[in-house]
Amino acid sequence: MSLHTIVLVKQVPDTSNISGDVMRPDGTVNRAKLPAIFNPEDREALELALRLKDQHGGRVTVLTMGPPNAANMLRDCLFMGADRAILVSDRRFAAADTLATSYALAKAIHHIGEYDLIFGGRQAIDGDTAQVGPQTAEKLGIAQITYTLEVQNLDLKKRIIRAKRAIKNGYEVLEAPLPILLTVTKDAAEPRPFDVKRLCTYKRAQSKFEIQATVDDSHDLIDLDELLEQVKADNLYIETWNIEDIGADVEMCGLAGSPTKVHKVENVILSGSEFKKVPATPEGMDEMITELMQDHIFG
Repeated sequence: MSLHTIVLVKQVPDTSNISGDVMRPDGTVNRAKLPAIFNPEDREALELALRLKDQHGGRVTVLTMGPPNAANMLRDCLFMGADRAILVSDRRFAAADTLATSYALAKAIHHIGEYDLIFGGRQAIDGDTAQVGPQTAEKLGIAQITYTLEVQNLDLKKRIIRAKRAIKNGYEVLEAPLPILLTVTKDAAEPRPFDVKRLCTYKRAQSKFEIQATVDDSHDLIDLDELLEQVKADNLYIETWNIEDIGADVEMCGLAGSPTKVHKVENVILSGSEFKKVPATPEGMDEMITELMQDHIFG
């Protein structure tokens, strides 16, 4: 049986630059004001999927729900070794919370068809909720292992996976049946660099949005359908799906399907109210240690 792994990836705003200035009045993020990056834990999830492909063969499909420019991140996935890239993009997906996001992803996965494993990062740095993976597994009705550190064994004949997951002050090892969704925690796997041959090939991969832009720039000298078919024939098409393509209910997508609302965002500046200068002498160090012990900070 050929292993098919789906990896959920996300293009996220670089939250190291976030401030109240990039927040809209409705509490959503104006992503256009922030540089976009590949969510770090999703990249590690892709690496784990590619390692299983190296060991067992098969294929890896990457799936994202995001704006048209998320095609840049999907090309990175192809450069690393993914076999198929799918962009689920529609203005009606905008401002989705975790409930609406997991609904759309589950509908897209149903549209993809049969699979054995689903990987995703533990959480995205633009939300830090760690909810999308578990919610997607619940909607698909499959098992899940969260906070995955390592896949220790995969038995395709018995349809069982064994994985090591992080818990407070340690780890545990779990076995579960396939199909299954696993969320991957930070530092689980060092992502591989781009493959040069794949980079040369897939740098020309395009989504439907990018193909449409090429047609628009040509002033009708190029036919959209002809160009689309040519890109598909060259195996360079980043599949592009909208709400109708995945059979989703528009009322359960985007802002309409998102009960979570952000009231406001505030900048918090931490500052110390008191400080004491310790002289750089043996006596000063002895005094500091004595005070720390008396305060039961250590000792």
